[in-house]
Formats: sequence, structure tokens, C-alpha cells
Amino acid sequence: MEDTIPAADAPAVAPPAKAATAAASKAVKTPPARKAAKTAKPAIPAAASAPAPAPAPTAAAAKTKKAARPAKDTRPPKADKLVRDSFTIPRAEYTLLQDLKTRVASLGQPAKKSELLRAGIQALKALDDAALLALLRTVPVIKTGRPTRD
Repeated sequence: MEDTIPAADAPAVAPPAKAATAAASKAVKTPPARKAAKTAKPAIPAAASAPAPAPAPTAAAAKTKKAARPAKDTRPPKADKLVRDSFTIPRAEYTLLQDLKTRVASLGQPAKKSELLRAGIQALKALDDAALLALLRTVPVIKTGRPTRD
């Protein structure tokens, strides 16, 4: 004994109207459980659905709420993104950079090459235009790129 109904014994269904066909095609695309979840609305009594009016806050309560919130400025400022770069420098200036590192270390403030270069940039920034151009003219122009092997 089978529980299935033969096709000949199935009840006949009337063809749907054009408007109903569009709705039926959407119903086919959406799974039945999902469609039921979308269309079903929870039954809420009328008294429970309306929110109760909140009591008016007093000035003291408002001050307490502001004090409880953390200030937005308490976060540390974001550090600048770092950029990695390489450049060519004459050996004499590189030696000078090493001498400056030794000098500041003897003054009790050890520094890295990058810190010395950044300090130099800040010193150049502080110069007026005429002094900056005069200093820049004393620096010889070198060929860019990787140096050749000695």
C-alpha cells in the first residue's frame, strides 16, 4: 500500500489569472518558511505595543548621564602612517650622519639615523625661503639610483 496519490486521481486546479501568476512566481522563488516568516507579524496586545511615556529628565539626571559617558577625546591620537623609502647618499655625508649619531649619543640622547634625518627636515622647514635655497645650492646633485660597485 502506497501513500502517494496517482496523477489521475489528483484534483484539478483552475489556471490562475495574470495578476495571480506574478504573485505565484514570486512565491515559488521564496522558500515557504522564509515567506511565512516575512509575512507573519507577532500578535501584540494593543496596550503592550504602545510605549509608555518616559518621565521628563531633570537637570541633575542630565548631568549624571553626561558624566557617565566617556569623552571622545580620551582616545590617543592615531599615529601617522609610516613610509619606507630608500635613497642614495654620498659616502662622506653618510659618515657625517654616523658622526652625528655618535655626537648625540655622547650628549645623552641616542638617536637612530631616521630620527636624525627627520630632525634635519624639521630644521630645514624652520628656515625662510632665501636660507633654504642658499643651503640647497651647497648640496651637490648626485646621480639617482643604486650606486655602482667599487
